[in-house]
Amino acid sequence: MSRPIRALAGDESRTGSGVALAAGSSASMQFGASVGALTFPVLGPVGVVSIRQLFVAAIYLLLARPRLRAFTRSQWLLVAALALVFSVMGICVYAAFERIGTGLTVTLEFLGPLGVAIATSRRLIDIGCAVLAAVGVVVIVQPGPSTDVAGIAFALAAALTWAAYILLSRRLGAELSGVQGTAAANLISAVLLLPFAVFWLVAHTPPLWALGFLLVGAVLSSVVPYTLDLMALRRLTPGLFSTLTSLHPVWAVLLGWVVLHQALSPVELLGVALVVASNVIVAGAAVRRSRAKRGL
Repeated sequence: MSRPIRALAGDESRTGSGVALAAGSSASMQFGASVGALTFPVLGPVGVVSIRQLFVAAIYLLLARPRLRAFTRSQWLLVAALALVFSVMGICVYAAFERIGTGLTVTLEFLGPLGVAIATSRRLIDIGCAVLAAVGVVVIVQPGPSTDVAGIAFALAAALTWAAYILLSRRLGAELSGVQGTAAANLISAVLLLPFAVFWLVAHTPPLWALGFLLVGAVLSSVVPYTLDLMALRRLTPGLFSTLTSLHPVWAVLLGWVVLHQALSPVELLGVALVVASNVIVAGAAVRRSRAKRGL
């Protein structure tokens, strides 16, 4: 096999594995979120986020063992920024869920990745696929009108933090090996949210089943997707990765069908088809560009 062909195969393999990692991340996050949401009536949004973050930090410390003393000043700045994003994003998402529901929240939240996809690409096909994915998300969740200004503000803040998460995770993935940066960011985030977690544990002692569900939710909705996202962002452009985040509502609908036996309406199936089509097109275009670069 000649060198160009080997390089082409490597590019295609990286793109394909990156797409698979992004898809796996969204599936894990939505499944974990559904498990964690079962504790929402007991703990509320701040309690769920703060206690879950303690579990996430503990798991990362055990598995990754980040070498904190080896970080440079610039790396610490990136880690601190990502830690702030983790803290704000979690609270804003659950606060928006409580006020305006999941449908409108998911739609507004996707504006963050959509903005990244459009801002980081000058190709018409990528922008078109991002817009098509946005249409599919709206069709799937069918958001209704809301006059809750605070809820909408929380959802828009979550959109901004999701965009920041994508860009910061990519930078950290290039700066630090493995999941060192993500582990350190989750540790700082846990410290920031520790007072809230302690207050909720003391003032609103949760039952053991709730803590068990939060632990499962921490693994599936945070540890697994954060790790897979980092690996995917080392293989994909921010624009392509951002478009692939439109799979989140698709997984939410499909898991509701498989796990909760919720029937899919024709409108939801149409939305799923639009999102899947946009992801297939944009991923296929990325592979074709890698071939064009090699002149094959």
